[in-house]
Amino acid sequence: MRNQEEQSLKEARRVEKRAAEEAEQLAKDQARRKANLVREEAIEKASKARKTKRTEKRAAEEIGQSAREEVRRKANLAREQAIAEAQEARKLKAKKQPPL
Repeated sequence: MRNQEEQSLKEARRVEKRAAEEAEQLAKDQARRKANLVREEAIEKASKARKTKRTEKRAAEEIGQSAREEVRRKANLAREQAIAEAQEARKLKAKKQPPL
């Protein structure tokens, strides 16, 4: 009888120990999942911030490029007008001078 009681007691302790271990493992798993989720959210937030920064930088670069192109177009137009005016002035000068 005594042996049977001891065995029942051992079995009960084993069951309690196993239940405690399972509860502990469940808590560890939940903590790990929560930590992973927090880490993934931080990574996603950082990724969105980098994307926003890249977009803003690209927009600023496009504005700058557009302004540079406008300045270049105006300079080319001014140069072409100066060339045309110089050609016109040479033609007028040539008309005013009598042939030799």
